[in-house]
Amino acid sequence: MSLNSKLLDQFISVTEKAAYGASFYIGKNDKILADKGAVDNMRSEINKIDIDGTIVIGEGEMDEAPMLYVGEKVGTKKGPSVDIAVDPLEGTKFVAKGLPNSFSMLAISNSGCMFSAPDTYMDKIAIGNDLPKNLLDLDNSVEKNIDLLAKAKNKRPDQIVACILDRPRHKKIISSLKNLNVKIKFITDGDVSAALAVVDKKSPIDIYLGIGGGPEGVLAAAGLSCLGGQMQTRLFLDEETEIKAENHGIKDIKKKYNIDELIKGDVMFVATAITDGDITPGIQNKAKSFIASTYALHKDSKTEKKVSNHHNK
Repeated sequence: MSLNSKLLDQFISVTEKAAYGASFYIGKNDKILADKGAVDNMRSEINKIDIDGTIVIGEGEMDEAPMLYVGEKVGTKKGPSVDIAVDPLEGTKFVAKGLPNSFSMLAISNSGCMFSAPDTYMDKIAIGNDLPKNLLDLDNSVEKNIDLLAKAKNKRPDQIVACILDRPRHKKIISSLKNLNVKIKFITDGDVSAALAVVDKKSPIDIYLGIGGGPEGVLAAAGLSCLGGQMQTRLFLDEETEIKAENHGIKDIKKKYNIDELIKGDVMFVATAITDGDITPGIQNKAKSFIASTYALHKDSKTEKKVSNHHNK
């Protein structure tokens, strides 16, 4: 069943108000207050929408987060039943330090159609559209995946651009990429927008890979699903997080999830920039108003748009 396309503009308002809430703390080195500003505004706005919503990706478990926790019911309870993934502030460090590419984002699917990833690490690999289905596999070596991708894109391995979080845990992957002379774009945070770059015709990135947050993986899958991108993931767990995964009802902790298992059916994805980003400009504060710029997607209506809206303060 398709989501009502009228919901898209309502959810755009949600992320724009959340981004505005975080914008007060740009460059002030306070990640906690920046996150609170986004969370408070997002929750207030989302509860105005006529939906019977359940947070399946949120700020944490019920005992870890006071608002927008996993399982929280949101909306007026008068509309369709939907699952919602939220990241009120993607890139807390970027806001705190006044750096680019911080966003407020969310995704919406029909109830029961979104993977409820626990707040754990997740191994991910993402590539763009117009490629053979299920081209790459997490169980392949880096060398094999790069070779498959290069051949599918009619490129040499040294013409491939890979994006990866700059973390010690990726030392082996990075070494393999360098041995293949693959060009590497390192990021410090913000792996949702980085994963989405693989479907951006203006971006040089061909592949996103490595271990990042599980909730962020589902948000990225939502956006990629709207644009025909591919993604495969697998939870990356230790003893403590295995228990957390089991509490989420995940029985096979070694299972690989393709994009149509993370997001089933119709989905919407909305991201509003807080600081200036590669996708849209950040919040622009005026004397009596602010301008928010948003990237919005709706799968079934084939909507992909960038909008800038003026809001009175």
